Amino acid sequence: MMSFTFKQVTWREKRNELKQVREKVFVYEYHIPKDVEFDKCDLSCQHLLGFDHQGNSIATARITQQGEIGRVAVLQAYRTHEFYNLMFEQIALCAKELGAETLSFNCNIVEKEKFKRCGYAEQGNVFMEAGIARQRLSCPLSRFDPKPFTLVH
Repeated sequence: MMSFTFKQVTWREKRNELKQVREKVFVYEYHIPKDVEFDKCDLSCQHLLGFDHQGNSIATARITQQGEIGRVAVLQAYRTHEFYNLMFEQIALCAKELGAETLSFNCNIVEKEKFKRCGYAEQGNVFMEAGIARQRLSCPLSRFDPKPFTLVH
């Protein structure tokens, strides 16, 4: 089994590495416009950067002090359930360190039911982001389950 490491970083510290992974995944692969992908929230969020066993940047995520998860990008070769579980466990640890009591994210509407079955609750109405119908889902950090997660924009 491959080994991975995760490091909490700021946008100012690791902007280039964070941008490189997110551009590959969201801009080039998922065709999300750069002006939607990169926003002013990047400066105020805590970021998680994932590395392979050779120290290459392979994954990113960002989290606000309120526990909002976003911009979870994983290079295609590493998109396995095992990797996502490891990564989301790290995201939960980061949220706990930030003092968040609830985790939330903007869920692609086609994936909503699998999250609801795992205890996530709907918040607010469905909205459009980058041409994708989404709805915010949340759960208490104490009940956070990483199993249903994959990419989160």
